[in-house]
Amino acid sequence: MRNLNNVPKVILESKSIGHSIDFKWNKKKIDKFLDPIEQNFELENALMKINHKGSIGLTAALLEWVYWRFTGYTQSTNDTQKRIEALWCSINEREQTNPLLFDTDLEVPAVGSVDGVLWIALMNVRMVDVLYRKGSYFLQSELLGLVLLARHITPKKKAFDNWLNKTVSELIRVCPRQYNTDLNEESEEAVYDSSHEPAICREFFFDSEFNYSREAAEKALHNFIENLDHKANPFLDISRKAS
Repeated sequence: MRNLNNVPKVILESKSIGHSIDFKWNKKKIDKFLDPIEQNFELENALMKINHKGSIGLTAALLEWVYWRFTGYTQSTNDTQKRIEALWCSINEREQTNPLLFDTDLEVPAVGSVDGVLWIALMNVRMVDVLYRKGSYFLQSELLGLVLLARHITPKKKAFDNWLNKTVSELIRVCPRQYNTDLNEESEEAVYDSSHEPAICREFFFDSEFNYSREAAEKALHNFIENLDHKANPFLDISRKAS
């Protein structure tokens, strides 16, 4: 799985490719995905058990669900693909990626069942990226809205649910969070250094035959990065040296 040209089998099985845009999209749904507080405590608690690099990998995988759902419906997926690539690269060398800036003035409303969904997805990813760069202890809390959004737009939700449950369970096992769960006000300004965390790769999320090990994940991640067109992606800057 060296690039994003091949559709993961589970996404094909979910009937996401080319399916009609038939999900509900209204203000109530928009509010739910923008501010999912007090929803799905069990899922949120599970996500909080994943470390930072595992969370970034999950962010990239979830954005890929959105990416494939709208491929063929809008040219905006081209930009989305570049952000997915940058997320994977940031797991390897965060300093060699640029911030995933998106609608910093909040001028585009989250309306429309295609552009609106992409707007919310990319805004959620932007917030995850901000917290990752900051080293925030609350990074994982921003994942919930993206999970709920990806599930909502997936035609065969059972396929998504099975994938998510298995993926989160495995992430908790191989990418457990290392810091205390007793977060307080002081933690909001605390900085967590995730540079020591093991790599995670796209195969972990989408290849049922992939057997995880730190070495295998690093090799797969490097293979993915080496096959990217770095000059064509404005979110990548390999000329910068990691600090």
